Amino acid sequence: MIDSIRTRHEHTIYASYIGYITQAIINNFAPLLFLTFQRAFQLSLEQITLITTVNFLVQLCVDLISAHLIDRIGYRISAVAAHFFAAMGLLGMAFLPDLLANSYAGLMTAVVLYAIGGGVIEVIISPIVEACPTEKKDAAMSLLHSFYCWGHVAVVLLSTAFFALAGIGNWRIMACIWALVPAFNIIYFSQVPLYPIVGDHEGLSIRGLLGQKVFWLLMLLMVSAGAAEQAMSQWSSAFAEAGLRVDKTIGDLAGPCGFALLMGLARLLHGKYSEQLPLKQMMMGSTALCIVCYLLAGLSANPVLGLIGCALCGFSVGIFWPGTLSVAARTLPAGGTAMFAFLALAGDLGCASGPTLVGFAADASNGDLRMGILLAVIFPIAMLAGLLALGNRPPMEEG
Repeated sequence: MIDSIRTRHEHTIYASYIGYITQAIINNFAPLLFLTFQRAFQLSLEQITLITTVNFLVQLCVDLISAHLIDRIGYRISAVAAHFFAAMGLLGMAFLPDLLANSYAGLMTAVVLYAIGGGVIEVIISPIVEACPTEKKDAAMSLLHSFYCWGHVAVVLLSTAFFALAGIGNWRIMACIWALVPAFNIIYFSQVPLYPIVGDHEGLSIRGLLGQKVFWLLMLLMVSAGAAEQAMSQWSSAFAEAGLRVDKTIGDLAGPCGFALLMGLARLLHGKYSEQLPLKQMMMGSTALCIVCYLLAGLSANPVLGLIGCALCGFSVGIFWPGTLSVAARTLPAGGTAMFAFLALAGDLGCASGPTLVGFAADASNGDLRMGILLAVIFPIAMLAGLLALGNRPPMEEG
């Protein structure tokens, strides 16, 4: 069995799937506990908002510096270290708020630890899978990215079941249980075969890239993609409980769980039918649906309609991130590695700014999360504007 793990590339892909599940745990477990943290540690809504902001900003900084470090220390050490930081962060969430004199400082220390792991995972997993000797690389990559969504679903379902059975007061135990996932992958990644990472052909210089006007449109699309996705994803649990006044278990199942499930479905459909359906039309249709979903969630007085808006938002944002990367590759084929590095940074900037805007807007409205969700409609509107502006610029291809 051990020899099989060390020699077969399938195990490398399986470990990479678990890496994306770890990423889903890092990004989506804490938001299920926002209101619990607020009550347990007497935190303001602004302090709660900074949990998400710091998480994604740290990941953004790690994205910026890890490309140079990873080449020096190697992918295996990087993968093991990433999962170590993720496990320590999740364990820290359970223990540090009670061990340190300042509970909020303990909580934020844990966030920084697992965000470091999440940032490295984001950088290394895709090239590790790309380097594996698989025949259908597009299908493999599409399936890989969908595992983030399935991990998100698992986080919500299993956490909700645990909270229903053991009580929300035992959330620290659940944090320790989730820490077992990256802990297992530390061992797994130390054994699986890793293949040479082949670099891209030389593309535009950074100066040449920054001088392309279309590049800045692509950056706008990526910021908008990350913001539109995470503004709803990070706040849907708290919004369902505090904004829509529904039971936490029902709200988590219908809100964040429905969001993740439909987002994963959208990515699977995109991977399966991308050759038959024009990408530009798919993305523009998705932005229109996303605008409707944000308005439905923010304006509806009916909790059922509000939850439908939250869940359908997941389907609408599903292809934003992978679709923008595909559009970038077609629009600037000479963009090379530098372009995708900048796009990753832009995406993480959006992931940080979207939830931050929702939280700060809600805090300024006396805790009314509806106002925050409603204001976040500017992100799909910006996405639509960017796509319309990009549509007139060759050599964007349809397909």
